[in-house]
Amino acid sequence: AMYAEFKRAWGELTAPGQMFEVQPVRVRGVDLLAYRHAPASLRDVWLMSAGHGDRDYLVYRGERIAYAEAHRRVAALARALAERGVGPGDRVAIAMRNYPEWMLAYWAVTGMGAVVVGMNAWWVAREMAYALEDSAPAVLIADRERLRRFSELRPRFPELSVIAVRAEGATPDWARDWNELTLAGAGGEAQLPEQAIDADSDACIFYTSGTTGQPKGARLTHRGCVNNIMNIAFINSVQPRALAYAAGVEPPAPGADEPPRALIATPLFHVTANNCVAQVTTLTGGKLVHMYKWDPAAALRLIEEEKITTFSAVPMMTREMITHADFAQYKVSSLQAIGGGGAAMQPDLVGKVPEAMPGTRPSTGYGLTETSGIISALALEFLLDRPTSVGPAMPTFEAKCVDARGETLPVGEAGELLVRGAPVIRGYLNRPEATAEAIVDGWLHTGDIARMDEDGFIYLVDRAKDMVLRGGENVYGAEVENALFHHDAVAECAVFAVPDERLGEEVGAAIFLRPGAEVDARALREHCAARIALFKVPRYLWFLPDPLPRNANGKFVKRALQKSLKPADAV
Repeated sequence: AMYAEFKRAWGELTAPGQMFEVQPVRVRGVDLLAYRHAPASLRDVWLMSAGHGDRDYLVYRGERIAYAEAHRRVAALARALAERGVGPGDRVAIAMRNYPEWMLAYWAVTGMGAVVVGMNAWWVAREMAYALEDSAPAVLIADRERLRRFSELRPRFPELSVIAVRAEGATPDWARDWNELTLAGAGGEAQLPEQAIDADSDACIFYTSGTTGQPKGARLTHRGCVNNIMNIAFINSVQPRALAYAAGVEPPAPGADEPPRALIATPLFHVTANNCVAQVTTLTGGKLVHMYKWDPAAALRLIEEEKITTFSAVPMMTREMITHADFAQYKVSSLQAIGGGGAAMQPDLVGKVPEAMPGTRPSTGYGLTETSGIISALALEFLLDRPTSVGPAMPTFEAKCVDARGETLPVGEAGELLVRGAPVIRGYLNRPEATAEAIVDGWLHTGDIARMDEDGFIYLVDRAKDMVLRGGENVYGAEVENALFHHDAVAECAVFAVPDERLGEEVGAAIFLRPGAEVDARALREHCAARIALFKVPRYLWFLPDPLPRNANGKFVKRALQKSLKPADAV
């Protein structure tokens, strides 16, 4: 009965004239499903939030910025950028931790029709240089740590204008201080410069690790981002409505809930925190509470103090909170939803959340950088009933599973999941071949193996071959292998996922050294750390006496290695 009511609620909310009515829109030569009543751009989303006035918007440690103040600072930054010659289509890179300045910079840049380049704060200088060369931004907005990293590269980017965030009196002479630019102008007009924005223009470039080793810049559009916001609003409306029908009570009106108070614990340079939490919260007048770095006790304290209602985290964070020794000492009853992006919530955890926190419902979402956020989501009783599902594809997506020949498979059969709809990216920056391979006739190849049931609910069976999903961060085997192969002593190596209770998966590498060559585990890890971010450096290393097993194509058989190598035997 619950699923019949789910279908009924879905049909009502998406019916003609309703808030979530969907229509085909011609984009890049293909008809894509999009919400008829979606805001026209991220600029409109930001302008709509001006009405929230004196409500808390951004909270970080002792700092509180209300919506009205945020609007003044965003307008001041946009004016300062315009004075530096930044116009529509120009790029501005943001390289910083989860400070309040991240969102202020994001809204200023997207609101003036310029394009945000999200820089992964974990990147080493070499990775940072790659993204700056690839995206060619006009301005870099960076915090103290990233400024230090950039200072090594500065000779390579002499023209790049730099804005320093929280440099604490140590602003280099080649950078301008953020406070000077935003506070000086903050007394002025809270209005963004006038700007018409094409819905299908770039809003943001987020880098996603490529299976070829170099990260690819995914081009998220304004249309993609606003449709993702609406998809999240939709799933938050359709499920309570369906459950109300099933219980025989009056359903809540869409958007009737109080605005969310969200704890942001995952990085804002990913779609999970930025698009799925921060943007949705901003539109509804909610509060974003930032954490400098993950700490389960600090998270519990913030949930109590700030009366957090929603916490989107990778599963390990949820697990660490509910198993924390001091868990019982904190009041977490304000928490209504705890969920995941970046990694599937393990079925056992789905049951443990309501046990540990009565009144808190687990939720899960599945999506990609390439879909500007979620493809599907599931929460409440539906997730408890189908804990291995990630829910149905949202109304803006067509979805199908295909076999190796690209033929659509019948219900229940596993194949690669393809999706098509407004949230799909325009493509990859400077990568026409990779774009043409990933998006065919509007259909995005997710690289994930899935099956769909008769209700359209998606079940992920397996991930694209070589990825390690470590605590919500994608680590591609090829990139780690490239770093390992850089060492002269390494003759062969294969990188694969090793199950890990805390992070879901850890990076493992099987290595065969050149005859007569020597290198120990520590030296090899240090070698890798100079080339790739620390979270990608293998935690498990196996030095094998014989060459690695290969298949008929000459490729290393990672499955065989994964099965035969025990974590206990690693160094």
